Amino acid sequence: MTPSTRGFREMKSVVVRFAGDSGDGMQIVGERFTDTSVTVPNAIATFPDYPAEIRAPIGTIAGVSAFQVHFGSVTVLTPGDEPDSLVAMNPAALAVHLMDLVEGGLLIANSAAFTPENLAMAGYTSNPLDDPAIQKKYEVLPLDISGLAVESLKESPLTMKEKLRTKNFFALGFTYWVYGRPLEPTIDYINSKWAQKAPDLAEANIRVLKAGYFLGETTETTRNRYMVARAEVAPGTYRKISGNEALALGLIAGAKKAGRDLLFSGYPITPASSILETLAGYKHFGVKTVQAEDEIAAIGVALGASFAGQIGVTGTSGPGMCLKSEFIGLAISTELPLVIVNVQRGGPSTGLPTKTEQSDLLQALYGRHGESPLPVVAANSPSDCFRAAFEAIRIALEYSTPVILLSDGYLANGSEPWKVPDEASLPEICKPFADPSKPYVTFARDPETLARTQAIPGQPGLEHRLGGLEKDGKGNISYDSDNHSEMTRLRAAKVEAVAKSIPPLNVTGERNGKMLVIGWGGTHGAITSAVESLRLEGFEVSSTNIRYLNPLPPDLGELLKGFDKVLIPELNSGQLCMILRAHYLVDAISMPKIMGRPFKVSEIRERILQLIND
Repeated sequence: MTPSTRGFREMKSVVVRFAGDSGDGMQIVGERFTDTSVTVPNAIATFPDYPAEIRAPIGTIAGVSAFQVHFGSVTVLTPGDEPDSLVAMNPAALAVHLMDLVEGGLLIANSAAFTPENLAMAGYTSNPLDDPAIQKKYEVLPLDISGLAVESLKESPLTMKEKLRTKNFFALGFTYWVYGRPLEPTIDYINSKWAQKAPDLAEANIRVLKAGYFLGETTETTRNRYMVARAEVAPGTYRKISGNEALALGLIAGAKKAGRDLLFSGYPITPASSILETLAGYKHFGVKTVQAEDEIAAIGVALGASFAGQIGVTGTSGPGMCLKSEFIGLAISTELPLVIVNVQRGGPSTGLPTKTEQSDLLQALYGRHGESPLPVVAANSPSDCFRAAFEAIRIALEYSTPVILLSDGYLANGSEPWKVPDEASLPEICKPFADPSKPYVTFARDPETLARTQAIPGQPGLEHRLGGLEKDGKGNISYDSDNHSEMTRLRAAKVEAVAKSIPPLNVTGERNGKMLVIGWGGTHGAITSAVESLRLEGFEVSSTNIRYLNPLPPDLGELLKGFDKVLIPELNSGQLCMILRAHYLVDAISMPKIMGRPFKVSEIRERILQLIND
């Protein structure tokens, strides 16, 4: 059911936000709108935003769940600053999200939920849908979504409670009409999910979806419809992918290219849990998954797998990293390959477990006992989590070291189109085990990488001893002070040697000018969008994103010298800024944000303009 373009206002990109109670199915309809937009095809970026409470009281602000999708015919790097349309399923959702809606934007509200009780729980003394100021500022469209959904199912055998639960698909169907989205992908989804086990439910959801769409066809209350044209994409096979899904596939690809079996051991923690869940579905690729009893056991199992000749990976968030630190020290001392994934969230402690932050950088670099450096890499977009995970596997194996891979909640839960890479395009990872026919020295090192050669335990001729006590070059326990100094130096030099395999920095713009904006991790999209828009306006500003946080890229120091000012936006109190100021003695300017939400493009634009005009 693909509409014609007649009667549509052409838009290059649009931001839509669905918001309601955590039981209203906002994540489901947001995902369906996203999947449908991918099939058009449009470029997309998403931002799921849900509460930490398992089930906050219905109708309360604490229980509001939202999903934002930015789709367009042009390059889309962020989920968008403000929504062009807001679908509010109750007063609490309106209270939380109305302030973000652009002036003149479309407000679709479920008027059935705006009861005196719900209004009071959201802090309203009167119905905001009747407020002349709101009606003047926005295109307000109150619809009895709940009542219309139930009315469309008057012949259905479902209970009243079950009928009311379909109201999210009614809202989705109407929104599809507004933006000219096809119904078929969602109908296929509903059939695949419910047609076999619950045919009445499948039929009801499809009926309600169509009722919402055809309400748009028959109503005369809306003034505008919008059309976003197809995006031009390079030939290839594409799929929508979330950051955690991409990370899981990157780990599998890295292990396969290295000829190692992958073992992932984790303990459930938001927002990292879905990595374990995703990998559990790939047993046919030889992937082994373990849900351990705690964070300490999880890394212990992963390190044991690496000792036995597999590639061990563990995943967690900030609090779990604290518990894993002792075993990370053991992995550094034994010089075994290991990947530790930290999907960062708001802290400290339980903090904001469903909100995003980048506050674990200093922990990744220094949060261990003793002199214990290790490589740290960071992904910069949901699809980039694939490449970052692949690279973490490569570094861990080629340099015989644990590696910390940093992601965050924004990347983990967000999604975007991903061009599936050709397997042949991925580089081989060559790290052979020790040859049993030759004498084996535990800590004999490759002169290029300084990595030791690993021997699988149990093989005749390769008997050796590993452990947390300091060893000499042959693997014998040693308390000699000079030896400890030398082994500490060698472990640090090995990590620094990783810099030899780091590619040059990608720079948006020139490599010199008035201002360089540096980001790491998920700030990439907002920074790049802000810089590209300012460059089109003639401003001398450039940007780069740092994937390799330890060691730092070899060309970073020279790049910094080419700019009058350096700005570093981060979702923390300025951790990378502090590192670069100390390392390069550059007067970098910090732009911190610690609010559990990603940067808006407009925020970075405004700060750049302030500094350029000073």
